[in-house]
Amino acid sequence: MKPLAGLKILDLSRVLACPFATMLLSELGATVIKVEQPGAGDETRGFEPFFDFGVSGYFLACNRGKRSITVDMRKPGGRQLIRDLAAQADALVENFPTGALARRKLDYASLREVNPRLVYLSCTGFGQTGPYAHRKGYDTVFQAMGGLMGLTGEKGGGPVKPGLPVADLTSGLWVAIALLAALRGRDAAGPGGGQGAHVDFSMLDGQVALLTIAAARLFALGEVPPRLGTEHPGRVPTASFRCRDDRFLHITASDQHWAPLCSALGLEELAGLTTNAERLEQRERIMAAMCAALGRMTRAEAVAVLDAVDVPNGPVLALDEVVADPHVQARGSVAQVAHGAATHPALRLPFRFDGFADPAPLPAPALGADTDAVLAELGYDSEKIAALREEGAI
Repeated sequence: MKPLAGLKILDLSRVLACPFATMLLSELGATVIKVEQPGAGDETRGFEPFFDFGVSGYFLACNRGKRSITVDMRKPGGRQLIRDLAAQADALVENFPTGALARRKLDYASLREVNPRLVYLSCTGFGQTGPYAHRKGYDTVFQAMGGLMGLTGEKGGGPVKPGLPVADLTSGLWVAIALLAALRGRDAAGPGGGQGAHVDFSMLDGQVALLTIAAARLFALGEVPPRLGTEHPGRVPTASFRCRDDRFLHITASDQHWAPLCSALGLEELAGLTTNAERLEQRERIMAAMCAALGRMTRAEAVAVLDAVDVPNGPVLALDEVVADPHVQARGSVAQVAHGAATHPALRLPFRFDGFADPAPLPAPALGADTDAVLAELGYDSEKIAALREEGAI
């Protein structure tokens, strides 16, 4: 049995942040019913890249393991269907603009009347309150406004976004955490007494909450950390270095690693800088010496000498190198997933259970593939389903 078996989640979200969250919960055993617009579906069904069997890789990356139904919430029958589904759900996740579902009487206040135990999570860019509540935004907007982009970039250069949609993906993690916390709080009160809750999640709040040690530097020292590329404002050495073969190696060494590192790289003249505080004062000298020493070695040679003395290091790998890495392969981090008659590679969740069934990548649904089955389970007979289809509600 998977740890979230028996949990039912109604997923009204689209694109990336919330679909990523509900996919995580699905692969952990929850039943996730993904509600999509008839005829079109989640916008990401049309996003590049496409596998050779004609399905969006973007969609597959964050919608595996779900059941797809099509519902047009502009239709009265569609709105009633959502109310009926919510009455039997443990949780509902939505990322509509602030106020959009309230106008359709599908907000938390309305659905709490049909299911007082419902945990209802609203994910918006800026939250339900505050001066920006009605602003729109995307991943890079939240990276910019949340401080991440301002911290990222080469020394003396302009801001740079990371290579992944970090605001979207970390928002998905926050959403999953918040849902599980709210469900645990509800269930702790018992079947008869536990009440649901409304969770107001802002993607900007999520980025601000990630500032952690950067914010600690501001709060403690009044200092805004500068952009330093792969270096660290408070630790030396930690950086990526170009080796003789034009490959990069990242090295992070604490006080206990400093003397072995100096010995391995032939930098004995620097070995006396035994504390991080001393090395911070000598940052430029140390970086110049390490760049020169590593520039005389291939990356493989540098890894070998540093591994021999237990200095933490890692090659900076391209994406194809990551998925082919022998350790990544040994951990089973990449799996093959069936999609109809085809198969495609997918990434597994990054933990293994002893006591529960391990989460594994599951197939993503075709648009509306489960509509009739889900409605039948809800108690809708064939005539009612046909009437909804005639109305254009499904």
